[in-house]
Amino acid sequence: MTLTTLQYPGNVPPHAFTQDELDWLAWLPPLREDELSDRHWAGLVDASRAKSPYFMLLARDPDILGARTRTDKDIFYNPEAGLPRAERELAAAATSRYNGCIYCASVHARFASHFSRRGEEVQRLLDDGVGTRIDERWDAIVEASVALSSTPIAFGTEHVARLRAVGLDDLAISDVIHGAAFFNWANRLMLTLGEPAAPRP
Repeated sequence: MTLTTLQYPGNVPPHAFTQDELDWLAWLPPLREDELSDRHWAGLVDASRAKSPYFMLLARDPDILGARTRTDKDIFYNPEAGLPRAERELAAAATSRYNGCIYCASVHARFASHFSRRGEEVQRLLDDGVGTRIDERWDAIVEASVALSSTPIAFGTEHVARLRAVGLDDLAISDVIHGAAFFNWANRLMLTLGEPAAPRP
């Protein structure tokens, strides 16, 4: 099957990082809801994701989407131990800011603000970039996330030591690594499959 590339000549993608909710426009046709089989629904994991053009595009390979979504949920929603949710989201937001993924940064910065109640500081990260200074703990999380995003071998024992020095245990450090690594991959996927858009009025 040949897929026609979708174009959006009227869209002017946002160029500033924001915590506002954005739309996302796929460059390849997402599946329609009436095309979904039981296998597709299983791959979506959450039925509500059928409303998202991003997940409906990824649903063209439902088995990989299912593995992707379960991994995502375990990294960000598993409350049993490790990093608080706000700081898992911070790692994803910092990674997305570094990689230039405006859409992903908006989503995870919004979550980081919601769970931390530190919206102004999260916005500074978006406005000023990953080199901005917030506090020792958040700076250590951002630095480690950016090192992993730059190239995995740039992340080393010095980052682990700094994370330990600001109070992170093994499971919390694992959450930083997983959150950053997952979004380092997810950013590249989203950036090559579509473009962000301001929400329709």
